[in-house]
Amino acid sequence: MIAGPESVFQITILFLYITAGAALASSRLPRFEDSSKLLLAVGVLFALTGLVWHLVILYAATVFPDGLALSLANTVSLVGLLIVTTALIGAFEPSLRGLSGGLLILGGIAAWMTDLSMAPPAPIATWQLQAHVLISILAYGLLAIGAIVALYALVQDNRLRSGKLGDANQLFAPLETNERLLYGIATAGFIALLIGVLSGFTFVENFFAQHLVHKSVLSILALVLFGVLIAGRHFAGWRGRRGVYLYLWGFAFLCLAYFGSRFVLENVLGRSWG
Repeated sequence: MIAGPESVFQITILFLYITAGAALASSRLPRFEDSSKLLLAVGVLFALTGLVWHLVILYAATVFPDGLALSLANTVSLVGLLIVTTALIGAFEPSLRGLSGGLLILGGIAAWMTDLSMAPPAPIATWQLQAHVLISILAYGLLAIGAIVALYALVQDNRLRSGKLGDANQLFAPLETNERLLYGIATAGFIALLIGVLSGFTFVENFFAQHLVHKSVLSILALVLFGVLIAGRHFAGWRGRRGVYLYLWGFAFLCLAYFGSRFVLENVLGRSWG
């Protein structure tokens, strides 16, 4: 991200998302019960305003006449856009508004990273490779949301185990709801990641020359871990911390696969792929 007038866009979007997140979370607290509907309306309005603005500046920063240009920062911003969209959908379920508030704040941080520089990376010209990249980012976005849900479930479980009861518990959905949400996201993310990996092998040319072998190995390892998690849930009824920890390991490998590889290629080796 560069300094200058352009940074006002990121700061404004960050403010909108943080305000929206605070309003949604506050609407769950008993002390604000009388104004919960007003807080919900404010949260949704601010989040929608931020989402539209976020989408506009991200589109301007990534879509060019000769193709799609996604720097590492703008990839993070795009994942943030998916997180905010999910937060808005979740806000319509009262028990998920605390989670939605946290997602909005994280989405704001991602939006703040949007790169509006006039020197974008080399654009991705072919539709096949664009489809591969966008599907992969969709998978990362979904699984990132799942990682946040997993951490959220761990915090809630720790609070319950330690007997911490109070108004703050209203910010957490029931553990059963969190588990269903986590495994639903894991399944959707697994399918998207599988399509992304297969499309990469199909459409990416000069695979070895582009230093993508380690990225693919880590992605496949993450895919296997998510597959084991889903199978364990379906066939063995896995519940609780075992599934949460396995999910977080899978997501850690996925972060190394994509964001670690992108950072090394762009910032260390001075290359781009695709």
